[in-house]
Amino acid sequence: MRETALNPCASGWRSVPRALTLVAACCGAWSGAASAQVGEGAAPQPPSVGASAGLSAPAPAPSSAASPAASPVTPAPRYSLLPTQGKLLLTGGVSSIDGAAGGGLTPWALTGSYATDGQVGATAFYTRLPTQDYGLTGYGALVAFGERAELSVARQDFAAGGTGAALGLPGLHLKQTIVGAKLRLAGDAVLDADTWMPQLALGVQYKHVDAGGLNPTLSALGAKRHGVDIYLSATKLFLAQSTLVNLTLRASKANQNGLLGFGGTASSRYSLLPEVSVAYLLNKHWAIGAEYRMKPDKLNPSVLGDALKEDDWKDIFVAWAPNKRVSLTAAYVDLGQVVPGIQPRRQRGVYGSIQLAY
Repeated sequence: MRETALNPCASGWRSVPRALTLVAACCGAWSGAASAQVGEGAAPQPPSVGASAGLSAPAPAPSSAASPAASPVTPAPRYSLLPTQGKLLLTGGVSSIDGAAGGGLTPWALTGSYATDGQVGATAFYTRLPTQDYGLTGYGALVAFGERAELSVARQDFAAGGTGAALGLPGLHLKQTIVGAKLRLAGDAVLDADTWMPQLALGVQYKHVDAGGLNPTLSALGAKRHGVDIYLSATKLFLAQSTLVNLTLRASKANQNGLLGFGGTASSRYSLLPEVSVAYLLNKHWAIGAEYRMKPDKLNPSVLGDALKEDDWKDIFVAWAPNKRVSLTAAYVDLGQVVPGIQPRRQRGVYGSIQLAY
C-alpha cells in the first residue's frame, strides 16, 4: 500500500522444511513476473553528440580502463533492504496469533511491515493472553516483499493449567509451530478506495502441534498433529469514513486453532469458516475495532460426548503506533468454552501484543 492516505517450541520446528514447499508454490509466479519487469524496464541509452551530428569519431586509444559508455549496465536490485518507511502508520495491520499480518485473531489481505514496491520489510511480535483457567503465549516474525507477498513463522505455547491436572497431566503445555505464506492476488486497498474493488490475498498456513502427554488421547480421538489452513482475505478501505473492513474465508479442520490437533471422530473434512474484522482509525496513531472468528468443532461429538465442544472466538481491540518501529495492541478476548467437560466456564481475558517493525 502506497503512502497516500490510510485510515485506519522445539519439536514443531522440524516441520518447517515441509512447509517451505508450500511457500515456494505460492511465491514462484509473482517472483518471475517481477524479474521480467526489471529486464523490460531498462531505458535505451541516448546517442552520442557526434553520432547525432553525422560525424564519425576517431578510434579510441587503447586504455586499461573501460570508458563509461562501454561499461556494462548493472540492473537495479529487485528489492531494497534499506529501512522501510513507505507506508503510513498502522497500514500493515498488526501481528495475528498465527503470525500473519492483520488483526489479532484473523489475517487481512494487506501485507505486513511498512515495505512498499521494491522494498523488503520485517516484523517481530510477542503476544500474551491469560484467561481464567489457561494461558497462551505466542511469538514470531514476518518478512514482506513489497506489497506483493509475505512469509511468516509463529510459535504458540498453551498452558493447560487445571485441565491438564484433571487429566492426570499436571504442567501440561501444548506447543504449536505455524509457517505461513500470503500472496496478494488483486486490488489495492488505497488506490481502489473509490471503487467497490477490495484488495484480495490468498494465504496458506502449515501447523504442527506437540501436545506432550496428550498426544495418545488426540490420536484416539482421530485428531492428527499437523494440518494446513487455506484462506482468502478481502480487505476494503473506506477512506472518507476512516474505516477498514476485512472478510476472510478459511478452509480448516484445526481444533482450537490446531492446539488440539486437526480433524477428529466427528469429521475429518475441511470446513469453510468466515472471519470478520472491522477497524476504525481515530487518528494516525490510534485504531479501534472488533473481530469474529468461526471455529470448525471437529471433536464434537466424540467418545467423550460434548466435552470437547468448541466455540467461536471474538474480541474488541485498540492499537497504538507511536512511530513506525513499534506498535502495541490490547484486546478483550472471549474464547468461549475450552474443553467444557472439565472447565465449563467461558474463557475470557485481556490480550496484549507488541510488534517491532523494520
